[in-house]
Amino acid sequence: MRIRYLYPIALLTLFVAFVTCGGAIFGYNISDYHEQVAPEKQYTYVSRYAELSEHDSHFRDAAGIIGYDWTLIAAIAFTESRFDSTAVSSAGATGIMQVMPNTLRGFNIPDSMHMDARTNIFAATELLRSLDKRFRHVKDPAERINFVLASYNAGYGHILDAMRFAKREGKDRFVWENNVDTFLILKSRPEYYNDTLCRNGKFEGWRETLQFVSKVQRNWKRFKRTQQLYSDSISRLVESDSTFRLME
Repeated sequence: MRIRYLYPIALLTLFVAFVTCGGAIFGYNISDYHEQVAPEKQYTYVSRYAELSEHDSHFRDAAGIIGYDWTLIAAIAFTESRFDSTAVSSAGATGIMQVMPNTLRGFNIPDSMHMDARTNIFAATELLRSLDKRFRHVKDPAERINFVLASYNAGYGHILDAMRFAKREGKDRFVWENNVDTFLILKSRPEYYNDTLCRNGKFEGWRETLQFVSKVQRNWKRFKRTQQLYSDSISRLVESDSTFRLME
């Protein structure tokens, strides 16, 4: 063999020995070498909403349909049933939103689903949407909510009667407190419920209705404040710590 072939053969032999025995000779194996990759960053995901109940996602979905604040729907549910989906009132109203069975059947909801929380919430939302449309002539959105809530509790007809009396007697029929609510009270008196202007008869449940409107408004304010405080604190957390992310 010529000498000029010995060098390449020797080099090849050394390379094979390095690959196969390098771990024993040098303490590592060339096959174990790989490019170092930075570990994937771990994030902690936090909710963008303060939790009010286990039904919050239903409140948000339903509110989105009619453009209401979801905490208002939650406030109605809390006032009606304390978020109890099995609640039944003495008048027969059922579920978390205390909807009357005839109303639920009017939405083609079978009796077996009346207590289902999501179904009950969405049925109540449809009722709220219907009432909101009926009171579209109440231009102030905040005032309209009062009329919707009063009708949700007492029925649209009784509130309409009270508005007629308010108009006749020089009060603002588009303002609830100290105007229309006064005439809802008076509908419990013979001189009013026997008046030809009264088309829906006597109404004795005015105390409950006035309290309902007041309680829902109070609970709504409380829930909105809770949500705002939570939202502010979460925003500060996400801004100050890059490992936190908001859940969609």
